[in-house]
Amino acid sequence: MNEHALDPHTSFGKQDEGDISILRYRTSTPAPRAKIMLQQNLITFLLEGEKTVHFAGAQVTLKPHQFVMLAAGNCLMSEKAAAVNADYHSILILFDNKLLADFFNRHRALLSQQTKVADQPPFLLFEKDTFLLNFIHSLDCMLNDGQPIYHALQKVKLEELFLYLAVHYPGQIQQIRNMSADANEDLVIRQAVTSHMDSNITVEELAFLCNMSLSSFKRRFARIYDNTPNRWLLEKRMEKAAKMLKQDKLKASEIFYELGYENLSSFIQSFKQIYGKTPKQYQLAD
Repeated sequence: MNEHALDPHTSFGKQDEGDISILRYRTSTPAPRAKIMLQQNLITFLLEGEKTVHFAGAQVTLKPHQFVMLAAGNCLMSEKAAAVNADYHSILILFDNKLLADFFNRHRALLSQQTKVADQPPFLLFEKDTFLLNFIHSLDCMLNDGQPIYHALQKVKLEELFLYLAVHYPGQIQQIRNMSADANEDLVIRQAVTSHMDSNITVEELAFLCNMSLSSFKRRFARIYDNTPNRWLLEKRMEKAAKMLKQDKLKASEIFYELGYENLSSFIQSFKQIYGKTPKQYQLAD
């Protein structure tokens, strides 16, 4: 079964009455990696499977004992089922920033003032406790008949969740204010490339995470680093590989996957492109 499947380039949000939507997402064919444009903030309560989300400067992996709140924006989502023939299953809450602003305005006495935190990641990860497990179960029951949840009731449920988090997780709830803060474009590019240096992410996907066209991303990248994105990433990955081979005495077969390569032969070819010799030859050289 596939409900609300996340296809590549999915624009996710602005459903039903607009400011909030609570829905079920279940699929037997989870997306290996999809480009997602979140028009609204997203809370994911994972019931079965595993989810990894890449933003420009950060990534988070979610497991069934956790739930995550993601800020609106571009991201890459990877989903995995827990086992063969098992479904990937989650409950989602999509909501606008105006609902957050309204919540903070109405509960000022409960929430202390907080200055903006530098490098605030665009997500918050929580562990499920007994209350949260029962809260998720209540959403599950509401969605069981296949009918949309009444709009006013959706807002009440989100309010219930935020109030609980404000009382029991005050530090995290304060950070929600900063999740959607705008960032300097050059800083976003620097964060994107450094945080994904060791992954097999493509330049096209990096541009998407930075909310730029591929041509704009390459142009800005060249201005910052005086290099092309592909060449810069290759050089940085091979610099790290050389250190691991020489100083850490590791074999090429032990490090290629960590450096974002699917197979050993591709890694060896890339290493030769930069250093003019195979990893083994590099290790044996004086």
